[in-house]
Amino acid sequence: MTDEIIDLTNCDREPIHIPSLIQPHGVLLVLEDSTLEIIQVSSNTQEVVGRQPEELLGKSLLDLLDAKQIKLIQKCLTEDFESVNPLNLSIKYLNKSIYFDGIVHRLDNIIILELEPKKVKGKTDFFDFYQQVRGSITRIQKAPTLLEMCQIVVTEVRRITGFDRIMVYRFDREEAGRVIAEDTNQETPYLDLHYPPSDIPKQARQLYTLNWLRLIPDASYQPVALIPANNRLTNQPLDLSLSVLRSVSPIHLEYLQNMGVTASMSISLMQDQKLWGLIACHHSSPKYVSYNIRTICEFIGQVMSVELANKEASEDIDYKRQLKSLQTQFVEGLSQAEYFLDGMVQLKSELLNLTSATGAVICSGNQCIRVGKTPSESEVHALLDWIKPHLDHNLFETRSLTKDYPAAESFKAIASGVLALEISRVHHNYILWFRPEVIQTVNWGGNPNKPVEVLSNGSFRMSPRKSFELWQETVQGSALPWKPCEVEAVAELRSLVVGVVLRQADKLASMNFELQRSNEELDSFAYVASHDLKEPLRGIHNYANFLMEDYADVLNDDGIAKLQTLVRLTQRMEDLINSLLHFSRLGRAELIRQPVNLNELVQQVITTLTIARPQSEVEFRIPQPFKSVECDRDQMCDRDQMNELFTNLISNAIKYNDKPQKWVEIGFIEGATPTSLTFYVRDNGIGIPKEHLEKIFEIFRRLHGRDDFGGGTGVGLTIARKIVERHGGRIWVESTPTQGSTFYFTLSVEANT
Repeated sequence: MTDEIIDLTNCDREPIHIPSLIQPHGVLLVLEDSTLEIIQVSSNTQEVVGRQPEELLGKSLLDLLDAKQIKLIQKCLTEDFESVNPLNLSIKYLNKSIYFDGIVHRLDNIIILELEPKKVKGKTDFFDFYQQVRGSITRIQKAPTLLEMCQIVVTEVRRITGFDRIMVYRFDREEAGRVIAEDTNQETPYLDLHYPPSDIPKQARQLYTLNWLRLIPDASYQPVALIPANNRLTNQPLDLSLSVLRSVSPIHLEYLQNMGVTASMSISLMQDQKLWGLIACHHSSPKYVSYNIRTICEFIGQVMSVELANKEASEDIDYKRQLKSLQTQFVEGLSQAEYFLDGMVQLKSELLNLTSATGAVICSGNQCIRVGKTPSESEVHALLDWIKPHLDHNLFETRSLTKDYPAAESFKAIASGVLALEISRVHHNYILWFRPEVIQTVNWGGNPNKPVEVLSNGSFRMSPRKSFELWQETVQGSALPWKPCEVEAVAELRSLVVGVVLRQADKLASMNFELQRSNEELDSFAYVASHDLKEPLRGIHNYANFLMEDYADVLNDDGIAKLQTLVRLTQRMEDLINSLLHFSRLGRAELIRQPVNLNELVQQVITTLTIARPQSEVEFRIPQPFKSVECDRDQMCDRDQMNELFTNLISNAIKYNDKPQKWVEIGFIEGATPTSLTFYVRDNGIGIPKEHLEKIFEIFRRLHGRDDFGGGTGVGLTIARKIVERHGGRIWVESTPTQGSTFYFTLSVEANT
């Protein structure tokens, strides 16, 4: 065995599937598919079959096996070779027949034939096989729990094989392993000991999924080279992933020797096409296991793999029923709620019970509702931003948040474990559950950190652990793990919640449709009514004037005064109708985006208002030039909407000002994006009481007498709000009585410098 230098960064990429070496308890022949020419052999053929490698290379397999056996191999290759292996083969040597278990498989356009000498002549038939496994399989299937099944398996495999120690070794989600069942005659137990992921690197785990059983009869073996080292057809090392004789990584052999293990056998346990764990067999002296016994053990591993799902499903059965009941409560509660957030808030205790969490956060848009013990709202927002890219099928889970998210160090006492569920990315609906840090003592089979040796040439070599005695570690920053049934319940919850939310959305869409239809009808009614009212009103106005002109000498002063009041009232009513008509037109008009130069527009408004109010001396302040914007213009109205918006706000700033030195400031504030602008009109006028800040936008609402501050219809601010909202923005006011007001509004515009 040669020492192999393994760079630290390449440990998980050691090419263990192409060692160009095999174990010496058999021989390997590589054949060209179409001709069965031997193109590669192991260098131990003389010892095993009595022929030098050089004698076999370039020869046909017929030179080694008879025609009957060749046909058997060819038939095997046309079927599922896994169901046919091993083949009963024999080779004549010194007038004697040597019997082999032949294991054959195809790799692209080559055939790999492995021959293991039989210790006992003959082949076990199905009846013998059935008798040996029947009792074991029955006990495995009847085991009430997962752990009891594992204990039965280790007992049965040890009885069948005679190994010193049999263990069931289970991988956790971080790919570390733990011994969960053991049967041994050794003094030192390994039960409940943990082993780090590096003990079984990624590429080794991958090979365990391809080969369900792996045997090392003697860890102190001398590897046997292939001749030639590279395959003639590919000029590359031969891929031995499916080979039963493939040589083992030197590091793993050293690992076994350090552990005091001379022979080992591993049986893969699979669930959902992933490596769930291993049945690990150890022996303190060399031990060869026949292919028949290996087949029995492999079959036990396959039956156990099938039973894993059944046994895990029966675990925590009462707890799982409780989770199902909680899911039903969620659906009922959310179905009765009008909005997602309202429904979830009403289910606070159920939300925690669903995952046995101590804290939870429900996020919807920018709102966060915190339940129980959680990080602060700002910490939750930052954590959620970090989690979003790490979601896998709408889920994220960890029991050690600080490992991947160092910012969690400050709140690990309450949130070391996180389980996150994305319900809707569009509506920003998320639920996060938290579990606190639980300081634990973990029992390791030796120090889990691989020591690094610095060699004389300055290179590094990863060295296996030399001690496997109990080594305890205090683990901080970790919470209790989330159970698979809890994660499954959360995943199912999303489907249930989405179903409820969709039903609510359909209901809301229907209500919105009805509301839109009602608004359109009301808008149409306001337009028709105001238009039709103008004709009789104009008649009343005209006839009142006719009476004053034609009967002035008949009517006394009181009669004329009443007619004058009637004319004045009809004029006011016409102003109100015109305002209502204009307001209804704003809602009916189709808007077309056009460029508007706000510098010119504001100056035009100021000029017009100055001419209209020559008696008002006002200082107009514009802190910085406006940006040109693209916004909508009402094609049904003569007035430009932006002009009308600024006119209404600036004229009000002038009108409602009783100061001797009046001023009005018109400006804008840069937003978070180039197209986000907030405009404002500020004055030093009379101000608005706090209780009236919302009322002033209601139609026909005036806070003063009809003729105070120059009168008016009370519709200007209503129209201003309508214009802003039609541009996708909003308008609001901040004011201090006697000191002045500032009207702010945003517009969904396209800005250009």
